[in-house]
Amino acid sequence: MDTALPSGTDAREHAVLLRRAHDAQLSGRPAPAPLRPVIEDSWGRMRGFGIDPDSAPPPKVARLDELQRYRDASPIAEVLPLIRRSLVSVADEAEHIMLVTDAAGQVLWREGSHRMRTVGDRVGLVEGAYWNEGSTGTNAIGTALVVGRPVQVYSAEHYVRNLHTLTCACAPVHDPRDGRLLGAIDVTGPVSTIHPATLALVSAVAQLAEAHLQGIHHTHLERLRSVAAPLLAGLTRPALVVDDNGWTAAAVHMEAVRRVLLPKQCESGTTWIPALGECALEPLPGGWLVRPRPEEQAAPSTVTLDLARPGAASVTVAGDSGEWVQHLSPRHTELLLLLAVHRGGRSAVQLSRDVFGSDKHVVTVRAELSRVRRNLGGVIESRPYRFSDEVRVRVLAPESPLNLLPGSLAPGVRALRDRTRAEDLFDFTG
Repeated sequence: MDTALPSGTDAREHAVLLRRAHDAQLSGRPAPAPLRPVIEDSWGRMRGFGIDPDSAPPPKVARLDELQRYRDASPIAEVLPLIRRSLVSVADEAEHIMLVTDAAGQVLWREGSHRMRTVGDRVGLVEGAYWNEGSTGTNAIGTALVVGRPVQVYSAEHYVRNLHTLTCACAPVHDPRDGRLLGAIDVTGPVSTIHPATLALVSAVAQLAEAHLQGIHHTHLERLRSVAAPLLAGLTRPALVVDDNGWTAAAVHMEAVRRVLLPKQCESGTTWIPALGECALEPLPGGWLVRPRPEEQAAPSTVTLDLARPGAASVTVAGDSGEWVQHLSPRHTELLLLLAVHRGGRSAVQLSRDVFGSDKHVVTVRAELSRVRRNLGGVIESRPYRFSDEVRVRVLAPESPLNLLPGSLAPGVRALRDRTRAEDLFDFTG
C-alpha cells in the first residue's frame, strides 16, 4: 500500500524535504531524496501532458444536470449510504472531506468538514470537477485511478504547487464481477493531518463497498433464477438465463458459463455470441433466455483492444451478427496486449516471463487464459496461445507510451512502455 510517510519520519520535516525535491526535480537539479516510484512515474506523465506546476488551469467542472446524470449512472450510488456511514463522521471530526468519484475522476459526491470544503472550493475540489491526472496533475484520486490501487499523496508530492497544503488518501473501487474500474473513494485534509492509517481506512471502505456490490449482484441473480425456474423446467435442449449484462443466473442441459457477451444492441432473435456460437435470444424480466444453436456456427472478424483510457480497458468482438464489448481485468488486459503484440503466438512459459518475470507462474497463466478463451470463443487459439489467424486485431493505444497500462508491473508491458515514440505503439495493430 502506497503510504506517503515513511515509518518513524517526522511529518513536518518530510514535507520540507519533499518541497526541496519538488524544486530540484522541476529545475533539473539533483534531488535531495528520491521520490517514491508511484510519484516519480506520475510526474513523468505530467511532463508528457505539459502541465505547468505553477499555473495549472482549474479543473473542468460539469454542469449540475450533467453531474446528476453521472451520479444516476454510477454503480457506486448503490453503496453510497454504506460509504457515508463508514467515513463521513471520521472525516468531519478530523477536519477532512470525503469524496467519491467515477472512473474518469469526476467528483460525484463531497461531504465532511466545513473548513475543508472551503479549502476545496479554493482549489477546485468540488462536486462535478474532474480530478484525473490530466486535469489536476499528480493527486491521490487521479494517480490511484491510473495505477488501479490505493495511493496516498502528501504535500509536495502533488505536482501542482497550490496543492502542497493537502494530504490525500484514495482507493479505487472495482466492479467485483469483472474487475472493471467504477471510481474511487478519497479522504483529503490539511497537510498537518497526515496519518498512514488514513489510507488503510479508505482501502477497507473500498473493499467493503465492493463486497456489498457483490451481494447486490447475487441477490439480483437469485431473483432472476426464481422467475425463470418454471420456464427452464419445461426445456429439453441447452439454455441459459442471464441478466441484462450477460451474467449467468441459471443453466439447463449444458455447463454454465460465468458470463456471456451479449450484443451492444440486444434484441430478440438469433445472434452470434462468443463462446456459444449462434444463439436464440428471448427477453425475460430483468434478463434474457439464451438458447445455443451449435449447428449454426459463425465467426467474429475483428477484435479491438481499447487501452486508450487508463483503468478502463475493454475488448470489442465484432462480426456479421453484431458487436460485443467486455470490460477487462488488469491481468486479462496484459495477456491480450501481449498476444496482440506477438501475433505469432506465445507459450505459457513465455507469457509467464512476460507477465511475472519468471517461468514459475505457468499454471496461473494457463488458468487466466482458459477464462479468456471461454469468454472470447473462436478468437484465442492455444499451443501456442495466439489470436486466430482469421481475426483482425486492432489496438487502440494511448497517445503516449507512458500511459500504456501505467499500473502494470509486467516486464513485457514495461518494455512496451519504454518505447519513446507514440507511433511505435501502433506497429502491432495488425
